[in-house]
Order: sequence, then structure tokens, then C-alpha cells
Amino acid sequence: MGELRSIAAPFVVSGPSGAAVRTRLKGLSTGDEKVLRVVGGHLGALASRDLKARCRDGVDHCAQAWAVRKRELTPLSSSRWAGSITKATHEQWALARRGQLAHIHTLEAGIRTIEDRLALPVGQKGTRKAPGGYRSRREWHAKSRRLRVLRDRLAAARADREAGIVRVVRGGKRLARTLHHLEAAGLSESAWRGRWEAERWFCQADGESGKRYGNETIRVSPEGEVSIKLPAPLAHLANAPHGRYVLASRVAFAHRGGDWADRVETNRAIAYRIHYDTGRDRWYLTASWQIPPTRALPIEAALAHGVVGVDMNADHLAAWRLDAHGNPTGAPRRFSYDLTGTAQHRDAQVRHALTRLLHWARACGVKAIAVEDLDFTAEKTREKHGRRTRFRRLISGMPTGRLRARLASMAAQTGISVIAVDPAYTSKGGAQHWQKPLTTTTRRTTRHEAAAVAIGRRAQQHPVRRRTAPPPQHRSDAVGHRTVQARPGVPGREETRPRIPGPRTRSVPPGRGANAGNQNAQHRPGRSAEHETWQQDSLPLSPKERFHDVLLPALRDTRP
Repeated sequence: MGELRSIAAPFVVSGPSGAAVRTRLKGLSTGDEKVLRVVGGHLGALASRDLKARCRDGVDHCAQAWAVRKRELTPLSSSRWAGSITKATHEQWALARRGQLAHIHTLEAGIRTIEDRLALPVGQKGTRKAPGGYRSRREWHAKSRRLRVLRDRLAAARADREAGIVRVVRGGKRLARTLHHLEAAGLSESAWRGRWEAERWFCQADGESGKRYGNETIRVSPEGEVSIKLPAPLAHLANAPHGRYVLASRVAFAHRGGDWADRVETNRAIAYRIHYDTGRDRWYLTASWQIPPTRALPIEAALAHGVVGVDMNADHLAAWRLDAHGNPTGAPRRFSYDLTGTAQHRDAQVRHALTRLLHWARACGVKAIAVEDLDFTAEKTREKHGRRTRFRRLISGMPTGRLRARLASMAAQTGISVIAVDPAYTSKGGAQHWQKPLTTTTRRTTRHEAAAVAIGRRAQQHPVRRRTAPPPQHRSDAVGHRTVQARPGVPGREETRPRIPGPRTRSVPPGRGANAGNQNAQHRPGRSAEHETWQQDSLPLSPKERFHDVLLPALRDTRP
């Protein structure tokens, strides 16, 4: 048996650092839509040009080069528009840089797996910890060719990273490749062109504290009036003083509208983004702002009222409430979701499941939810799981990062802390120690529900294994049951259960049997009835033995 890895200590997940709300721009006139398209296209062209210049600089970029790019964009837009464009460019370049590093790590993991399996004999069986050799010489040869391909890709990726080269597609690489498969995507060339241009538009402005309504470029009044500071070349389209264009639409934020109104009235910074959804043919406005970091609640205080352990799966969340001592109470809960369809549908399913989970946790009175700190980055490689395409598809579809971010953000609004625990051996330990004991005649405990109990106990820093009763010295109940968890120092923690006289059967209650008052009449271990003197009767005799041993001596005694 291999050595088990060490378990990391649980920790309280920090709360969100920002908030974003979205609303629809309804009632736009034809002129409003025309202006929004022209402004988005003009600023999008400037953003593409700036991103190209930033990628050209690579790792040699400095603050002076940033200032030069901003000065070049200012006459074509404005100083604030130029600041928003350059900031978005830097964030996009940094994101591509992080993705490049993740791609290198994935290639390295795949190369290590293939090298290890190629070194093993063909047909060697694998173990639960490591895969074995390849099944046939044909597969071995195919994987050796793939190893050379991965090495070439890794060398090219490392060379790009050292040179500071990243490859970014404004509008998305997936949408760009769709141009070559329009029939399979069900799009015409004109429809694809409209979606491509809309994805490359740029119409977002950073907030400024102290300025009117928190933003000088895209301004939204407390009454919901939206106005845009037009770029200098488009100032002739203005319908308001100072080169501004006021939309006919009035907006209102249904979610967190009070927080947004408080920031607008006090002139605190709010960033806005206007974007167009080609699939729904709708315009949207997104407002976002930063939240001051709040001090995380100590883990002891968060666990004072118990915890809800949550096991995340491909189609549902399995949850079970644990008391302050680590004992599962009540019945488990299951919150299902469907991760098929579009990204918006999947996100809505996750939010709906988390909403039901938080409402149930708040009704239970707990102040903490325990989840696994999952990261499947190293588990999604094609070489690690080989032909297990179904399992690879399963773990690739689990939105671990999105669920963790959503849960932390939504739990902060309900006053519930999120505790992340090490995911090692939770499913195995839960199935081994909790699945069978928690199964009753009316409820069958699943493996996922047992894992939720293990996750909650690990958050409480209890061992996953249940407290088992010690081996009995004899067949009586002197040892008692000590499987219930209790903290050290609790009175009666190590004592046996109280002795209830009477028969221990389900048909007769304790103390009510026919011989309940006379325990000696019951042949039980340790009773005097067991030690009374007795004599065994003689064995039955055959007719011949009876004649010779019994009747014949009697006849002799009766002779005269």
C-alpha cells in the first residue's frame, strides 16, 4: 500500500472583491442603435490597434511605452477612452500570458505520462496509482509519434514565452474558426460577420471617484438616464451639450439596485460596459464596482453552529448538515442542475442550485458551508486517462472554478462563510466509514452523500473515520457503544451506555418480560442459573443391552 499524502488544513475562503450587475437597454430608438454601433466599431478598431502594439512590445514593455500608446489614442477618442482601452489591453495580454503558462504545464504533464508508459513493457497491468504499459505494439508506436509532436509543441511554446510572444484573437478564437464551418454551425456568412463585428466592439469605461455619478465617460443618473461622451471624431453625432449623446432608454437595476444607487448619489467610482447580444438582438448595460475587503470570520466562530458539507458532482450537489461535534443530523439534501447547453444556461443552473443550497443552510441555522478545493487542471489531460473519454468529458464539464467563485460571492450576501478543505480521500473515506451506518430501511445513503459528511468533518478538523466501539471482553454489554462523536472534556464521552434491565429483544421491551423480575431464571452469561448443579440422564439402551444389564440381574435376585 502506498503512502498517503498529507492533508492540507481547511481555511475560510475570502469574500468577493467586486460586484457586477446587468440590465437591459429597452426602448432604444433607431438613432440610438446606430450611434452605439458607430461608437463601438470606432473604439473597437482602436483597441485592436493598441493590442497589436502591446503584443509587439512583449516583455520589453514599460510605463513609458504605455504613455506613448495612450497619447496616440487620445486625439482619436479622448483621454478617458484611451485609458480604458490601454487598461483593457494590458488585462487581455496578461490573461493570454497566464493561459500560455497553463498550456505549457499541460504539455509537460502529457509528456511525462507518455514517457513513463513507454518505458513499461507492452501489456503490463496498471495500478490504481499509476497507469501500466500500452496494450499493443501498435498503440505504443502511435504514442511514441505523439510524444515527438508534444515535444515540438512544448519547445515552440517555451520559445514564445521566453520571447514574450502571445497569440490573442479579439472576438474569440472559437468564433474565428467557425468561419470555416458555417454549415455545421448553422450560420450564414452575413450572420457570422455581424456576430464577429459585435464581439470586437469596444464600449466600456472605467469609473472615477469624485466625478459626477462616478463616471465621466458613460454616465448613468439616479433616474436611469444614460449618456455617453462621444469620441472626438464622432462629436457631430451628439444630441446634448459637451459632446454627449443621451439615450432614449431608461435603466433600472433590479439586483443590488440599492447598492448601485448609494454609489451614484455619493459620486463613487462605477465602471460601465455596453454590449450587444446578437443571438437575442438586445443591448445590455453592465455596472461594476469594487468592494472593500472584509475580514474573514475565524474558522472557530464560523463552525460554532455546525456546518453543511457539500460534495459537488457532475449533475448535482449533495449536502448534509453536521452539528458542532461532527455528527450528521437530519436528512441529506440534493440540489440538481443541468450543465448542457449554452454557457448562459449552465451559469444559470449553477446559480439556481447555489441559491437553494444557501437558503436551506440559512434555514438550518448554520454559519458555514464546507466544499472541496477542487482543481482538475492536471486531471483533464488526454494522456492521463487514455481511452476513458467519458470520464474526461465528465471532469472537463464540472465548473469548479465558476462554482467556487459564485458560491463565495453569493454566500457573502447571506452572511455564510465558505470553508475550503483538501479533497483527498473524501469520497473513499465517506463510502468506507459513513455510507453503510447512515443507510436505513427507508433511506439508502449514496456515496456522494457520505462524501458530504466526510467533507464537513474535515472542515471541523475531525478525522473522517467514525469512532468505533472497542472490542468486547465477553458477550455482555459491558463495553457499550462509543461511536458518537464528542469533543474532549464532554462529560460521559468515554463512558458506556446506561444499563437497562430486561431482555434485549425487539418483541419484548426491556424490563417487561415474563422473567424480568427473576434474572436467574434466564440462562444468560454471568447468571447463577448457569452455574447450578445438574446431572445428565443415562443414555437409552437397546433391547439386548436392556435384557442383559437390567432384566437378567433382576431375575437372578428373585430366585429362591
